Amino acid sequence: MPKSHLVNIVEFFRTGADKPLLQDKQQIDRIYQRKRFSVFWTLVLGYGFFYTCRLSLSVTKKHLIEAGVLDASELGIIGASLFYVYAFGKAINGFLADGADISRFMSVALLCSAFVNICFGLASSLWVFALLWALNGWFQSIGSAPSVVSLCQWFSHSERGTRYGIWAGAHNIGEGLTFVGTSALVSYFGWRWGFLGPGAVCLVVAVTMFFTLADRPETYGLPKVADWREDYAAGKPSGGAIWDLQKAVLKNPVVWILGLSSATMYITRYAVHSWGPLYLQSAKGYSVLESGVLIGANTMAGLAGAACSGLISDKFFNSRRNVPALLYGLLLIASLVSLYYVPPGQRTLDALALACFEFAIGGLVVFLAGLIAVDLVPTRAAGAVKGVIGFFSYLGAATQEWISGGLIEAGKKMTDDGTAAYDFDTVFLFWIGSAVASTLLACLVWNAKPTE
Repeated sequence: MPKSHLVNIVEFFRTGADKPLLQDKQQIDRIYQRKRFSVFWTLVLGYGFFYTCRLSLSVTKKHLIEAGVLDASELGIIGASLFYVYAFGKAINGFLADGADISRFMSVALLCSAFVNICFGLASSLWVFALLWALNGWFQSIGSAPSVVSLCQWFSHSERGTRYGIWAGAHNIGEGLTFVGTSALVSYFGWRWGFLGPGAVCLVVAVTMFFTLADRPETYGLPKVADWREDYAAGKPSGGAIWDLQKAVLKNPVVWILGLSSATMYITRYAVHSWGPLYLQSAKGYSVLESGVLIGANTMAGLAGAACSGLISDKFFNSRRNVPALLYGLLLIASLVSLYYVPPGQRTLDALALACFEFAIGGLVVFLAGLIAVDLVPTRAAGAVKGVIGFFSYLGAATQEWISGGLIEAGKKMTDDGTAAYDFDTVFLFWIGSAVASTLLACLVWNAKPTE
């Protein structure tokens, strides 16, 4: 590629220059209110749709196995290819997001992810599947950190927890749409439509996001949001070069501990979301559609858990996150133990255990995968800290994918009628142990203080 073309691409995604500060207070208020409304709800709904192009593989796993296209170990390899690329992409794109025009960065990423899903639905080879899903991991990695950067640009510290919690619940919207909608497509039209359908929908969503997201307030002649709201709960906005602030993030041991805590939490999160449908179908007798509906419906509990987490910590704990994070961690452990020990046929108890799991995960994704760390570092380095935490998180998710796939495949036995039966005992111990480790690690940063 010619150097001039590369420069043009970089400039296309770079944040715009600051415009002269507007002087009319009413005009500033009017633009801020309109932009904040559009940005926030686009982040919530748009980021939710990222998940429909990421979890499509989870819904189709049993169909792919039954059709003889792939086995559990191969599915683990493909799933891990997304997560490992996603982990590194989260780190790199998190740092890039601090200097990017978020409206362009996020919308183009979803557009590319949609095209990859469509190509996956038309493919047939293991290595083509793996390469496409790895590529999807890169584009998917551009969803989270830019969202957090945009939230920090448009919402100040004392309101950030509530907004962050609602935004973080967006993944539950996407997961619900995936597990219910995509399960229906796969049940009626076959596994390929588990990728073609989400891809087509996300093409439309990506174009919409391009026009409804926004760059930094300063590029519209607006003051910084902390100055506009006179909200200096975390101190005055930091000066200095962005790279210097980002280097401080890398040197902060609290960020690394939170990264490890989030990584072990993501093991349990993606264990259930990636292998949960297979577990319900194989160990508890659910159909493909029934398992998809059960998990999909309960993701709404995750939406509630995420929304409540930020609100509770803002209103009742003076924007401190440690106590509610511990309570959510204990609920996560209890829900996994319950899901494992509930015998087949007890569908109400299965639903209750999954609802508690999703509620706990919803809150922990808010606390451990971003908000605690974002609160503790300079706002202008929000993308970097989200990228570092995301890197750890998805290394955990990726490692879970191939370990879980291997453990499940090792416990496979063929029944008299020629169908496969799976033993989930060992893999469930791995998932529960990870939840315990996550909760203990989070307690190590109980008294950490903001640096901004």
